[in-house]
Amino acid sequence: MTVQFGRYAPPTHTLVHVSDPHLLAGGAALGGRFDVDRTLARTLAAIESAVQRPDAIVVTGDLADLGEPDAYRRLRSVVEPVSERLGAPLIWVAGNHDERPAMREHLLDSAPTEDPVTGVWDLNGLRVIALDSTVPGWHHGDLDPGQLAWLGDQLRTPAPHGTLLAMHHPPVPSHIPFFDILELRHQDELADVLRGSDVRGILAGHLHYPLHATFAGIPVSVASATCYTMDVASPADRVNGMDAAQSFQLVHVRPQTITHTVVPVVEAAPVDTFGPEWVARMAGLTPEQRLEAFSRKPGR
Repeated sequence: MTVQFGRYAPPTHTLVHVSDPHLLAGGAALGGRFDVDRTLARTLAAIESAVQRPDAIVVTGDLADLGEPDAYRRLRSVVEPVSERLGAPLIWVAGNHDERPAMREHLLDSAPTEDPVTGVWDLNGLRVIALDSTVPGWHHGDLDPGQLAWLGDQLRTPAPHGTLLAMHHPPVPSHIPFFDILELRHQDELADVLRGSDVRGILAGHLHYPLHATFAGIPVSVASATCYTMDVASPADRVNGMDAAQSFQLVHVRPQTITHTVVPVVEAAPVDTFGPEWVARMAGLTPEQRLEAFSRKPGR
């Protein structure tokens, strides 16, 4: 039930932003310790619980840890049924752990080439452009002149609801030492393409923890990983991976703004203070009555 209580209209679009599943062939544990199949399954179940009909599911890279064909086939076998049940198209983005030929052949049903994995989706007026920031044989990110020129061509005509970019390497810094070795190169050239365009946000992954920033005046939202996350509660020079705090994000697009809600994937029973009956009761009140019922402090 969607009810408008405040000044903002309901979202025109809702996207699910997931990142870094790092699946391995045969269901092997990542690093011999992280059960990435289990954490992905928990994430997918949480997605189905959190949203009814998203406009798309965007997965921003590191789909497979070693680029193995079986890893892509197994990823497809568990994610596509969720996509079909939700009626949401899948937008796959290549990450530095992915291998373009295997990803193309076993996930995208296309020719197994080393060409960048890019694409454009029109989601009822909201445009999503997937960039390929991977560098074959390396883990750092880059965008070559050809891909930047292609992006500029796509952005020449604005979309009715604007554009979101989806890419693996975020064009922002990390506070963790040495992560800069693996960051995106040629960021100034990307900024030149984006300035003055209709790009309203950048969705990325790679870091294994949520991060929000701006780039060329555009909001950047980094989703955490489904496989393992970084224990950023530790001092920066001691941060390591941990099997906890996995999450995904709900992206709500409104005419005035775009919000990115980090959804933790946890096993916890919430209280039942708010629910359909409470929402229906609030919806039946006038704005003044709602203020009196919910905003006024007791005894004031």
